[in-house]
Formats: sequence, C-alpha cells, structure tokens
Amino acid sequence: MSQNPSNNPRQEAAAQTDDALLSKYVPAGEKGAVRGSGLPGAISVLFSFLLCFAGIYLDRYAGDFSAKVYNENSRAYAASAVPAAPKAFDMVAYGKKQFMSACVNCHQATGLGVPGVYPPLAGSDIAQGDEQHLIRIVLFGLTGPVTVKGVTFPGVVQMPAFGEVPGGGYKWTDKQIAAVLTFVRQEWGNKAPAVAEATVTQIRKSVNRDKPWTIPELMKVK
Repeated sequence: MSQNPSNNPRQEAAAQTDDALLSKYVPAGEKGAVRGSGLPGAISVLFSFLLCFAGIYLDRYAGDFSAKVYNENSRAYAASAVPAAPKAFDMVAYGKKQFMSACVNCHQATGLGVPGVYPPLAGSDIAQGDEQHLIRIVLFGLTGPVTVKGVTFPGVVQMPAFGEVPGGGYKWTDKQIAAVLTFVRQEWGNKAPAVAEATVTQIRKSVNRDKPWTIPELMKVK
C-alpha cells in the first residue's frame, strides 16, 4: 500500500537535493553549470593586486622596519650625527677681498696701476720677486722712486703701512697680509708662489722699524 505524500513543508524541503534548490534561484549555464555574477572574481583579482603591490612597496621602502626610518626626527639626527666637513680656506679668494677693500683704488682691478703715479702689479718683477721684500713693503710702507718693467714711477705718493706699526692706519693681521700678497702673486698672469702667514709673522717680529722702506734699502735685505 502506497504512502500518502506528507503535507509537512519541512519534510518536503529536506527531501530536495542541493542542485534542485539552487536551480530555483540561480540561472543555469551551459550544460547545467551554475552561473555566478562575476563580482567575487573581480574582487579576488583586486585583492591579489593590492597584496602584490603592498609586498613590493614594503620590500623597497620599509627600511628593514628600522626605528630611524619612521622617526620624524631622523633627518635632524642624521645631520647632527655626521657633521659636515669644514671647507678648506681659500687664501687667494681671501686675499682678493683684502685687495678690493684697500688696494684697488691705486693699483686698479686690472693690476695695471695708474700711469705715472702708481706702478702696475701685473707682470711686475717686484710683485713676483723676493717675498721678504714684499712683506716688508706691505708691513711698513714704501716711499721713493720705483721702476717696474723699465718704467720709473717717481713715488710722489707714498704707499702706506698696512702692519701694526706706529702711524699705520690699517693694522692688518699676518693672515691678511699673507693672503693679499698671495693674491697679487697669482693674479693677472703672475705665477709666483704663495706667501705663508708664518713668514709674515716671523718678519714682523724680527724687524724693528717705524718708517717706510725705499727700493735701495730693500735690495740690501737678503
């Protein structure tokens, strides 16, 4: 004897297979395959891309997760931890500054001086000659006639003393004098060696003089 169908909806739902249930709500694809909306796949691709990008970014910019990399004071720390190397002193540039402040009116920026009044320094055998003579001239001044490149300048205007001597108005340091002489000896095509500050110091201490030199007097200094 056959059994009557159950009127209980729960029993009927339990008897249905999963495929039967899905077929009611999801359209069937080819050969009965279940078709999805495509949205879950797009999200998966997006997440995969983001994970890949994050891995590359961290590998390149994470800095091994060092505390200094993420410290807002890291730049200040680096600057204070490694002090910048001091710049080398430029004797010629410093000498040019002294020349332009005190010598340019007479000897001119070209080093050619003023014809008949101030002798040239460019190509001068005196400027490129014995540094002992030059240092004495700048320290104590120069008076009397001067012959440069075959031209005699009568010396009507006395060169002032730049050292700390009685009556001197400039009172330059040994460093200033060494620098300006180095500049003069290496500017305008001149090719004489630099003058050391220690040499100026030695001459200042050893020479007891309170008046300007003359060229004949300097020629006697060895």
